[in-house]
Amino acid sequence: MMHRVLLLAFVFAFHHSFSQEEIPLEQIIALALEKNYDVQLSKNVSEAAATDNKYAFGAFLPQINAVGTTVWNSNDQELRFADESRNITGKAEANNTNASAQLTWTLFDGTRMFATRERIAAIAEQGELLVKDQMVNTIASVASNYFDIIRQKQQLKAIQEQMSVSEERVKLAERKLQVGMGAKPELLQAKVDYNAQRTQAIQQQVLILQLKDQLNALVGLQLPTQYEVSDTIIMNLNLRQEELSSNLENTNFGLQAARSEIRISSLSSRERKAELLPFIDFNTSYNFQRTDNTRLLNPFSPVYNQSEGYNYGFSVNFPILTGFNQRRLIQQAKLNISRQRITYDQLKTNVNVGLQNAFVSYDNAKKILLIEEENIFLAKENVSIALETYKRGATTFVELRTAQQSLAEAYTRLINARYLAKVAEIELLRLSGSLLR
Repeated sequence: MMHRVLLLAFVFAFHHSFSQEEIPLEQIIALALEKNYDVQLSKNVSEAAATDNKYAFGAFLPQINAVGTTVWNSNDQELRFADESRNITGKAEANNTNASAQLTWTLFDGTRMFATRERIAAIAEQGELLVKDQMVNTIASVASNYFDIIRQKQQLKAIQEQMSVSEERVKLAERKLQVGMGAKPELLQAKVDYNAQRTQAIQQQVLILQLKDQLNALVGLQLPTQYEVSDTIIMNLNLRQEELSSNLENTNFGLQAARSEIRISSLSSRERKAELLPFIDFNTSYNFQRTDNTRLLNPFSPVYNQSEGYNYGFSVNFPILTGFNQRRLIQQAKLNISRQRITYDQLKTNVNVGLQNAFVSYDNAKKILLIEEENIFLAKENVSIALETYKRGATTFVELRTAQQSLAEAYTRLINARYLAKVAEIELLRLSGSLLR
């Protein structure tokens, strides 16, 4: 007796020391929002748009460029004149230095710079919406995967419960066969059923491990190598379709991003139209030039020459004929606006239909769940009665096996009903943008 107690204590201590850490869904979602690759890429694109918006004021500033050069020349020269006594041949050396600073300031460009500034700001706002939309989709994927693991764990538990009944069937069949009250086919069938359930249990464990790896991939492999999730699926059975769809255009981040794309296209059209108007620029520059002929052969050239000064003025650029290219660009911009409006209407329709379908699935899953929760008690009681009557020899193993199969099917339906109800709930919250609230 003492040896058995020590053995049980050792098994409990071993299991406790190597038990896997249970990680709640909230912690995994927090990891996903930080480490998920799709979220990181979306944030990167948004940061790029925000950087463009940060420096968009540069469109209103003048362009200033400075250039400086210095050149040393060493040339062999030969000069011939009508008066041959003045002919000369030799090496000429000089140093030329030039420097200039130019300023060009666009004073009027048909208000294109204002439209450009608004468009860049709109792109930055859209980037933030796309990040939120990706976050919502990532949360939905993580939650669905997490609850799928719970579903498969519950399925494994149901299989193990069935295995205990099958194991009892094997023992009873062996006893009956030993006392001459049973048949060998009955024992063989019990063992076949038991082994089939053992195979299912192994396959179920593999599936759980695969789902855990998929969940780990969604958070950038930040979870432990071995971890555990919760055992229960907690559902919100009080969602209302009217509340979720009442302000869908302003709560669904995908729709908001698509609507902002229409505004961006409109601002692009304003930019194209502005290019039909004249551009007025203010130009000024400062120039410095110095030539130092350190060795000069030509008597008519200056030995040293230096000039410096500035100039300023205005320039007007008025496009008159550009091969109708500008008209083409304006027409294409208008078509793009129309295309973005069609895309938005299509997305809006899809979101509304998706919300309706998700709510139908959610409502049906709740009804099925109530039925299956009642049914599981009936199936369990049926197996219990069948097992007891089988022990007394008042029923056949076929009837017990049929009751077992009914219980297994009832478990599968119940577990799937819970999961499908939760998936429909997640989809409703995803489409309404409520997962980030």
